[in-house]
Amino acid sequence: MARFIDAIDLPVPVEDAFQYLADFSNTAEWDPSVMSAERLDDGEIGPGSRFRVCVGFAGQTLALDYEITVFEPPTRLVLRGGDAQVESVDEVTLAPRGTGTRVTYEARIELRGLRRLADPLVHLLFQRVGQLAARGLRERVHERERSRTTAPEDGGPTSTGRSRRAKSARDGKATSKRKATHHASSRKRISR
Repeated sequence: MARFIDAIDLPVPVEDAFQYLADFSNTAEWDPSVMSAERLDDGEIGPGSRFRVCVGFAGQTLALDYEITVFEPPTRLVLRGGDAQVESVDEVTLAPRGTGTRVTYEARIELRGLRRLADPLVHLLFQRVGQLAARGLRERVHERERSRTTAPEDGGPTSTGRSRRAKSARDGKATSKRKATHHASSRKRISR
């Protein structure tokens, strides 16, 4: 089994941090290994809410279905997910820290069947993936907070653009657009 744990300080109140993390479709905004993430059901987010997260890991694309199994606002959240080959558990605990929040994020992934033989390698890869995700979460929440505090009160372009980007990222469109832009700029560099 591979395990990653990190403590991340966020500049938002614990209630806001919990709400953002409980909507697991937001992982596409901050975890670079997540290719897309979507909610699979409707209604308020709570126990039993389900999400599909498509992850690029070790050269493979995995579509993992997650469900919230523990929902204790605003201090604890557990999601269990996986497919026939992988079981994943993400446990998030939150505590007020000054005017912000200390998030302790623990992720565990266990391979099933013969894939268990790759556990030592997966553990090493998972450490790197976890570090990048923790950094992405920290940066994304800081960016959202800066945008929120500098957004025009009249609902002008800054707030509208932010909501469009968030929706686009959740729909997986932002990732595709970034890839297309990257490929186009790569072609320009090669042709010069």
